[in-house]
Amino acid sequence: MKEKELERLQKLKEIENYIHEEEGIEYICGIDEAGRGPLAGPVVVASVIMPKDSMIEGVNDSKKVSEKKREKLYEQIKEEAISYGIGIIEHDEIDEINILEATKKGLTISLHCLEQKPDVILVDALTNINTLGIPYRSIIKGDAKSYSIAAASILAKVTRDRIMREMDKQYPEYGFEAHKGYGTAKHIQAIKEYGLCPIHRRTFTKNFINK
Repeated sequence: MKEKELERLQKLKEIENYIHEEEGIEYICGIDEAGRGPLAGPVVVASVIMPKDSMIEGVNDSKKVSEKKREKLYEQIKEEAISYGIGIIEHDEIDEINILEATKKGLTISLHCLEQKPDVILVDALTNINTLGIPYRSIIKGDAKSYSIAAASILAKVTRDRIMREMDKQYPEYGFEAHKGYGTAKHIQAIKEYGLCPIHRRTFTKNFINK
């Protein structure tokens, strides 16, 4: 590993290292989501507990990592993780309870999936969440400041991207393979041309179509 990358990872792990060394806490769980903004598909929340000495080269906020690199990191993170869990809330439930509540529900589901109970949770920006009684710390822009949250962001993003690639096969006219359901000009044009498909979030697309 190059020195510059090592320094970047060490900085990204400062929060975890402080919690491990100064507070004597062993199991730290990072949580992040993917898919709060798109017009279609689910929101996906990932929880992950990484080993204390984990230093996977390239781990970063998923938005700063290429799709090809994310796929590789996804496998490395899963392989190395002490435990991880994924919560998926579908488009129709997002419409029913709103995207913030759906994200919070996905977070709780992801925690239920963990085989190892964490001692503390680091979450990207969310508050007023059900963490099953586990103490949590909300960190603004946490996916850029915490190694654990960054790892979770990659698990969430890759999981959701794979779902949207499958959806592209079912509804090829919308171009989900390219934009993953986000509101690009091409996606909005496709909605205007073809109407909504079953996985569109009705509460997100009402400005584009009257259906």
